[in-house]
Amino acid sequence: MKHDRLLAGTALATLILVSPVMGQTAPQAQVADAGEMLEEIIVFGRGEARQVQGISQAAIALEAPGTSPLKAIDKLPGVSFQSADAFGAYEWSARISIRGFNQNQLGFTLDGVPLGDMSYGNHNGLHISRAISSENIGTVTVAQGAGSLATPSTSNLGGTVQFISRDPSQDAGAYVAGSYGSENTGRGFVRLDTGELETGTRAYLSYMRQNGEKWKGNGIQKQDQFNFKAVQNVGEGTLTGWINWSDRRENDYQDMSESMINRLGHDWDNFAKNWALALQVADIYNGLATGPYPAPVQTVDDAYYDAAGLRKDTIGAVTLNYPISDIVSVDLTGYGHTNDGQGVWFTPYVPTPGGAPMSIRTTEYDIERYGATGGLTVTLGDHTINGGFWYEDNDFNHARRFYGLNRASPGRFSTEFQTGPFATQWEYSFNTKTTQFHLSDAWKVMEDLTLTAGFKSVNVENKADTLVGPVKTGSIKAKDNFLPQAGVLYDINNEHQIFASYTENMRAFESSGTGGPFSTTADAFNRIRDGLEPESSRTIELGWRFRTENFQGVVAAYDVQFDDRLLTVTVGSGIQGLPPSLQNVGGVSTRGVETAGTYNLTDELSLFGSYTYNDSTYDDDVVDGTTTVRTDGKTVVNTPKHLLKGEVGYDDGNLFGSIGANYTSKRYYTYLNDASVDSYTLVEASIGYRFQGSPWMEGLVIQANATNLFDKKYIATIGSNGFTNSDPSGNAQTLLPGAPQQFFVSLKKQF
Repeated sequence: MKHDRLLAGTALATLILVSPVMGQTAPQAQVADAGEMLEEIIVFGRGEARQVQGISQAAIALEAPGTSPLKAIDKLPGVSFQSADAFGAYEWSARISIRGFNQNQLGFTLDGVPLGDMSYGNHNGLHISRAISSENIGTVTVAQGAGSLATPSTSNLGGTVQFISRDPSQDAGAYVAGSYGSENTGRGFVRLDTGELETGTRAYLSYMRQNGEKWKGNGIQKQDQFNFKAVQNVGEGTLTGWINWSDRRENDYQDMSESMINRLGHDWDNFAKNWALALQVADIYNGLATGPYPAPVQTVDDAYYDAAGLRKDTIGAVTLNYPISDIVSVDLTGYGHTNDGQGVWFTPYVPTPGGAPMSIRTTEYDIERYGATGGLTVTLGDHTINGGFWYEDNDFNHARRFYGLNRASPGRFSTEFQTGPFATQWEYSFNTKTTQFHLSDAWKVMEDLTLTAGFKSVNVENKADTLVGPVKTGSIKAKDNFLPQAGVLYDINNEHQIFASYTENMRAFESSGTGGPFSTTADAFNRIRDGLEPESSRTIELGWRFRTENFQGVVAAYDVQFDDRLLTVTVGSGIQGLPPSLQNVGGVSTRGVETAGTYNLTDELSLFGSYTYNDSTYDDDVVDGTTTVRTDGKTVVNTPKHLLKGEVGYDDGNLFGSIGANYTSKRYYTYLNDASVDSYTLVEASIGYRFQGSPWMEGLVIQANATNLFDKKYIATIGSNGFTNSDPSGNAQTLLPGAPQQFFVSLKKQF
């Protein structure tokens, strides 16, 4: 029913867009603002009073088709991204951090529509790989310190990442691309553009299918996706509508520990397809057979039979950009998103009654959210005043269920949505209402000096109703009526700019059965609900941008104070799903320097490099029950101190290519810093050729990509099952090795 509502609403918007009474077309305002970025692969945010960089579709196109745009922005200063697959799209492992803030402390939007924190079990959004095909992304903008006050996000303690989709083309045409490569990975993409119709309407419809095998073990990574977007002029304004649908199914890799990797190797994975071995291990664990476990297995957690993540999403929006007069303009967006998801795990911890010594444990997600954003911009002399709002009503149903398995054969497939559970451990219905207002002024004091100042007011109320399981019915609120932001931008001359900014932010609580205050035990929730404080941050940054004929870049320094940190400590192995502990435990101090630059040696040859130094440490010891954990002065988990990236690019119009290296220093995965993963350097390369000549050759491109070119063995993701206080024996099962060397070849044709 919920899908019908969203599709019906978007269908109505589409009918409005193609109506002949709407007049001639005009460029979409929010894309036009980023137009300069389309001319360059990397842009250094000139004109911003904050640290901002962006990449264009040209940078994404250099990656292997299907690569997450999060992986493409990994080259930017301050950004650290890891994933266990070559594309950076495997959601269980995908992790991005910026200046020491992890993924659920950042903000993400698509065409101004909030995507939540893009975590695996997202309660209020979805991952960018499901929201839109990478071929349809026009630009990606990263604000390392803080996004604009208008950003619709309640998780952006740290930076924000804004994705802008490409507009429909002025000319009718088609774009077709096909790729094939390692692990039998195939990807097909087709996009049809209407061009500008007699009504002034422009639209496109695209379809993508990607299907490949895991790089180890047995399983698939599969996705089908439709994207539709239309643009129509409304008098002097523009009406834009889009709707995107995705069906993603991916088998998981086995989470590993340091001791498992040393004992079993990087290529160890789940038992998938070996049902007899999985049964034998489960029988021994459940006392139905005598041990020992079959070598090299030593514990029941060394491997499970199979696991998978299943997600179906539909998301859409309609935006009106309208200049009311020469000095007043308005923008309004209404959006909706529905999601059905299951995280599937074959668990030996819960046998099937009268069946196999294991069952399928699911974590089930059901999102239905609707919202609106709006803004009014008024230009009065030297002042540009902007005010606006964001409202969202989000219903999220979250459940943990168990499904039966037969002893003779599983009788169920991991990549199919499960039905007919024999037990529901818990089920909660959450509602989150978000209201945000902002007001700001950019004052051009003189020709070379601009001052910006403003604030936002945020109110988020989380409510929970218990349907099954431990009672956690109740509500909790995060509210701050004054979160200021101020900045200075000074043009020394046409080539040099100085900028500085100050920002305060707050992160709302999570409405989820597996994260945030509702994920703890019922007793713990009742103890903390009245005293828990939302996380907050204060960011100061100072920087210098420069741009000469052949060289452009940025140098920035920052100081961040993060307060009321919420500490979640994982209890037991991830598959057991035991409630974590949660408490406010003090602050984090972060200081660092970011540098980046592009140098054009010739018209065809360019060099890019970036370096980040980040020092993030805990300010306080933590009391865990009756034990004091000495975390004061320890380095924040999953925060490398050094990030060094370099790339050489060549493009003469026909032949093009790049080779880049990315160095990530040591990362800790325990709060006491007694366990870490080594530093590593990855090298990736691409080469391609654009054909010219006959109509069939014109617009034809062949491209080859190599990921992890030198086949480096390394640990990509840490914290896949959360972080722990201490792990001196290396038994925390929360690491994922990175993908080995892989190759892909693509053919692309623009008609």
